[in-house]
Amino acid sequence: MASQLLSAAIIFTLHPLSNRTNTVINSKLPWSSSPPRLPIRLGSFKCKAQSSSSQSQTVYQGIYGPWSVDSSDVKEVILYRSGLVTAAASFVIAASTAFLPDTFLATEIVKPNLDYFYAIGAGGLGLALILIHIYVTEIKRTLQAFWGLGVVGSLAAYICLAQPAGEGLVQYVVDNPIAVWFVGPLFAALTGLVFKEGLCYGKLEAGILTFIIPTVLLGHLSGLMDDGVKLSLLGSWMALFVLFAGRKFTQPIKDDIGDKSVFIFKSLPEDEKKALVEKLEQQNSS
Repeated sequence: MASQLLSAAIIFTLHPLSNRTNTVINSKLPWSSSPPRLPIRLGSFKCKAQSSSSQSQTVYQGIYGPWSVDSSDVKEVILYRSGLVTAAASFVIAASTAFLPDTFLATEIVKPNLDYFYAIGAGGLGLALILIHIYVTEIKRTLQAFWGLGVVGSLAAYICLAQPAGEGLVQYVVDNPIAVWFVGPLFAALTGLVFKEGLCYGKLEAGILTFIIPTVLLGHLSGLMDDGVKLSLLGSWMALFVLFAGRKFTQPIKDDIGDKSVFIFKSLPEDEKKALVEKLEQQNSS
């Protein structure tokens, strides 16, 4: 254990402070992670590198010190990915009714409950947006704000428009394209999430979804897209969403965490941040 920590400390000492940006982009973009709940502080350059009961815990070198994945990190990442799977599964089940005959048993079961699947999917997306790891807090809050606007808009559309017309929310949006304005922000949040995933991890399916999601919604809203094209894009959306959510579980846990030392640093009081930066600069100058 001592030799591993010494090795991490040597690497950290030799790492130029001016090269922070290159090291931060652990996930290829500087905003690919957000602070998880951390039981550690960096005032003395100590991350929770290894526990006394674990001899195989991997220590990663961050720009502000060594760090490792603990049990709380694992739980958050699994919950994040589970939220994505819930959103994808709910969407695919609900959207499948557009391709199945009305007399089909699955259609008869799903179609009367479309709003429930919509609510479950929105909840899964909300969970993912709470736990998503993004360095820049403002970006994370913006995605969450879009999700909140979409939820409020969905409730307003259901109470004020769909219910008086004797329809469910989903069916009302399908029959009345103007209602996309009410639910659109929620899908904007989803688009932002897959955009982040596509750029950070180079996931092709996420990159394609970034264009398909707004294209389908805008095509439906404007009325410029015929039903055949919409169905083709919707089918692509379903397939790519399942692939995207499923492939998240093939990634190492650390990928969805990012550079944990950055988050620990951001959680420090300003005076401790300043002291830490000065100490790093002194180490690099020596």
